[in-house]
Amino acid sequence: MSAPLLDVRHLHKSFGGARGLIRTARRAQVVTDVSFTIGRGETYGLVGESGSGKSTIGRTILRLLEPDSGEVRFDGEDIVGLSRSDLRRLRRRVQIIFQDPFSSLDPRVRVGEVLAEPIRLHRLRASGDVTARVDELLQTVGLAPHHKDRYPHEFSGGQRQRIAIARALAVEPDLIVCDEAVSALDVSIQAQVLNLLARLRDDLGVSYLFISHDMSVVRHISNRVGVLYAGRIVETGPAEEVFARPRHPYTRMLLAATPSLGRPRRTRADDITGAPPSPYERAPGCAFASRCSFATETCRAETPPLDTFTDGAHEAACWHAEALAAEPSEETTGPVEPEMSPAFRRRMALLREA
Repeated sequence: MSAPLLDVRHLHKSFGGARGLIRTARRAQVVTDVSFTIGRGETYGLVGESGSGKSTIGRTILRLLEPDSGEVRFDGEDIVGLSRSDLRRLRRRVQIIFQDPFSSLDPRVRVGEVLAEPIRLHRLRASGDVTARVDELLQTVGLAPHHKDRYPHEFSGGQRQRIAIARALAVEPDLIVCDEAVSALDVSIQAQVLNLLARLRDDLGVSYLFISHDMSVVRHISNRVGVLYAGRIVETGPAEEVFARPRHPYTRMLLAATPSLGRPRRTRADDITGAPPSPYERAPGCAFASRCSFATETCRAETPPLDTFTDGAHEAACWHAEALAAEPSEETTGPVEPEMSPAFRRRMALLREA
């Protein structure tokens, strides 16, 4: 078995704690003992509610935030202690696509320059070959070479996100962190961008850390999934296995809240009430116990470890995981193919011709 491209071990991150004139502010524990790996050419989906710590993990991997403790190994090298020059080398190999395509691009800069700047910065092409590389990148993400002369405000949200993807690809990275990369887009545009990301993964061998709150989106793009609750991974494993046989009540809650046509819901989202625990005061035991109808005194007193099931790839942190294993689902994973009416198809054809 080959070594993983990214290996995150026992990652911890908190915020606050600065000393004021009167007292020291409390620290918020946002990420607690998170571990996972991402292989080459693999997509690892990280899913959870807002405030669960997903984006903090992504930014810590990029060294945009410094971890409190833990290891982040990229291609075998611990990146936590990298120097400034080594960090620049790392950031050529690890890129990010942000959530908002309207604010992630400088409105004063033409698209061609947006894509050319990182190529020049990292000296990836001779000066005379940069324009050709920009044209190639635009075509790779489904845009035309003449689009390089336009400004970001002249594009739709979906087109802007394609430009953001092209910018990430410009430095030929090995790993891209997709931080809610499609959540700001319409559903039909989400499907197109997801399929583009999947095609690029297959064609270029790039890996993704795909961060989202949407279970259906994570399902269609991910090879493996990690479910994050209150800063901890509570379930992880192959995407098909996790979605077909969820072994943690929180995973079941997220699935219950995901709209789906043609199948009854296994559980209802309103079966579980309450809110996530405060990051300032972590009670003993399972963090989900106060919202879980299966919770016992053991759950409230002892934190469950990530136990392994089936072939060793599926793990869940729940004292009742074996009993909660759901029946296999009839759904299967795969790329998203949005339904389009004939009128919509004609309209899209006219837009392409324009």
